[in-house]
Amino acid sequence: MAQAAKLARLWVSSHRQPSEERSRGMNLYTPILVLGAIAAVFAVGSVGIALVIGPRRYNRSKLEAYECGIEPMPPGAAGTSGQRMPIRYYLTAMLFIVFDIEIVFLYPWAVAFDKLGLFALVEMLLFMLTVFVAYAYVWRRGGLNWD
Repeated sequence: MAQAAKLARLWVSSHRQPSEERSRGMNLYTPILVLGAIAAVFAVGSVGIALVIGPRRYNRSKLEAYECGIEPMPPGAAGTSGQRMPIRYYLTAMLFIVFDIEIVFLYPWAVAFDKLGLFALVEMLLFMLTVFVAYAYVWRRGGLNWD
């Protein structure tokens, strides 16, 4: 009889253990979930409050496209009413993208360089050559002239 009780307790404890481990694992993620919920409520609440109590004064300058600090173009100038936009905007965006992508690939490579070997060095040199070609293209097209 004592052995049957012992086996029953062993059986119960063995069947409870995975659920206890699961609940313990979920308790590790509870603060992250709570923080995410608080952030979502704050974001949605802020936008909702701004829509409800914010002023609604529209004027012509608020409805125009923002051009990063440059004087707004008058109607009929390049870039408005179907005319071509100066190439400098596109070159600046291209330059940003090229160097942004370069940094995204360069940092992890630099961290693990000693473990990667010669193949990774050659691969990164080819990548840097490609980046240099894009840089030379932007430079030749006048993307670095700020006058």
